[in-house]
Amino acid sequence: MQSTDEKSDYLQQLRHSAAHVLAAAVVRLFPTAKYDIGPSIDNGFYYDFDLTHTLTTGDLEAIEAEMKRIVAANEPFERIEVSREEAEEQFQRLAQPYKLERLADIPKDETVSLYRNGNFLDLCRGPHVKSTNCIKAVKLLSVAGCYYRGSEKNKQLQRIYGTAFESEEALRTYLNQLEFAKKHDHRTLGVQLNLFYIDDLVGQGLILWTPKGTILRQRLQAFLTEELDRQGYVQVITPHIGKLDLFRTSGHYPYYKDSQFAPIWNREDWNALLSETQSCEILKQQLDNRENIEGFLLKPMNCPMHVRLFASQPHSYRDLPVRMAEFGTVYRWEQSGELGGLTRVRGFTQDDAHIFCTEEQLADELTGCLKLINIIFNTLGMSDYRVRISLRDPNSDKYIGDDLLWTKAEEGLRKAAQQLSKPATEAVGEAAFYGPKLDFIVRDVIGREWQLGTIQIDYNLPQRFKITYVGKDNQAHVPIMIHRAPFGSMERFCGLLIEHFAGDFPLWLSPEQVRILPINDSLISYADGIHARLKKLNIRCSVDDKSETLGAKIRKAEMEKVPYVFIVGEKEKEAGSVAVRSRCQPKHEGTHTLESVLQLLQSEIEERTLPQKMQQR
Repeated sequence: MQSTDEKSDYLQQLRHSAAHVLAAAVVRLFPTAKYDIGPSIDNGFYYDFDLTHTLTTGDLEAIEAEMKRIVAANEPFERIEVSREEAEEQFQRLAQPYKLERLADIPKDETVSLYRNGNFLDLCRGPHVKSTNCIKAVKLLSVAGCYYRGSEKNKQLQRIYGTAFESEEALRTYLNQLEFAKKHDHRTLGVQLNLFYIDDLVGQGLILWTPKGTILRQRLQAFLTEELDRQGYVQVITPHIGKLDLFRTSGHYPYYKDSQFAPIWNREDWNALLSETQSCEILKQQLDNRENIEGFLLKPMNCPMHVRLFASQPHSYRDLPVRMAEFGTVYRWEQSGELGGLTRVRGFTQDDAHIFCTEEQLADELTGCLKLINIIFNTLGMSDYRVRISLRDPNSDKYIGDDLLWTKAEEGLRKAAQQLSKPATEAVGEAAFYGPKLDFIVRDVIGREWQLGTIQIDYNLPQRFKITYVGKDNQAHVPIMIHRAPFGSMERFCGLLIEHFAGDFPLWLSPEQVRILPINDSLISYADGIHARLKKLNIRCSVDDKSETLGAKIRKAEMEKVPYVFIVGEKEKEAGSVAVRSRCQPKHEGTHTLESVLQLLQSEIEERTLPQKMQQR
């Protein structure tokens, strides 16, 4: 019997083999096609092509049909090892320039491996399945634009996505999951529910939050703020931009230089350099190498500014721990092809906090951070998560600091992870450059995994910034720094939350909590009176007094996923009651006195009750 890992490896081989079959089919149908790469990915595969023809849905159907003919032909996957010169001759003969460029990436002393199935030849390390007939079920899903090697400076290619399985049944199950995922997609729901907007003129990866989306964020922020107050955090606000020297000292620049927005240079220094040279390349080198040049950077992290706030006041051991929190917006330069809705953006707000503590306080502070993580995930029905202990790679030079301190920090996180009774795995090479971390990987309702919250132990930034506190011995000591963010990114967390609830948010989070529907104009004043009562209780509500049928008003409220609808007619007016429809709690449906239903709403909001269907999972 195959182990889980063996099954996973085989499925990856199957999908990579399917990518070769895809490329073979495209070349048969479009003989002038130039093909680049076709790896397996989570849940499928893709292949990139340079075509004179823009692919359509009809083309994908024709390509898929051709793939099935290749599968039925049972063509063996043949591995061929050749010299570099022989490989170059083959791909020159085939007029495949992208393969020639990829060939140049292979070290000269390394044997080149090719794979052939039928008449199709590819540059590939492998491995593959035995033959095309092993691919029992295949489906092409979509086509998208992509840049060669991921750079906007290069030509745009067409990327075909697909998936493959060992059986038709497994493929049907996956396609049903995809349909389910589409209904939960936060990008679609975000538009339908009017929560956020991405505007080309503002910039891709920069989110505009609508009034409704802002309420969702603010409710989450208020929820976390309550917990921060209970745990003794103080909140701070820091600028969106800081001097380049701040980030040179922290190590964020140049360690993460390529993933940050370009520095903003001091105008006087800039003009002086411009007068010295006319070469853009030389100018760039001078800017990169002259550490004395004055510049500023959109902040990629909040932590350096929190360190400077700690340093702004003298501290005794009696003052520690100092727990400093901020909902701080940071900026990263993500490639345009990697951007996606709320989950991958260029400007995002972290629910960031940094704890400055002594060695003796470290374990208790980590426990407090874990408690906060559990409160958040359990309240939101996200208790299905695992822990990744992200460690440094001892063979890499990207990490800073003393080996002994790294060992202490990693061991501290291992012990902390044991408190959670959750599955935990170690990932070498996934640590931040300044310290190891616990990453919390949440499984959503669709079964996908997302890295959300994080807790990190950091001995290095306090040393780099030379911050100290006065200990019991009246001597200066360097504090330990804990970085923690339970939500991680507010944008990503909101995106996941939209999908997690499919827009049917718990009552306490819903942008609009109640909609009141008078069945005719004579009942508008009664509806307005109910509206006033709800507003006094800070319940977010509206009255739909438009001249439409009741059925149309109900459908509109359902489309906008309003948790509660109060329908009021003459009978309800006379009795001082409302007829309740609820998306959150169907058990509350029916006719209620206004007083009793207000008590139900207040209780549901205060207790942050999950929707009934989430409770039943």
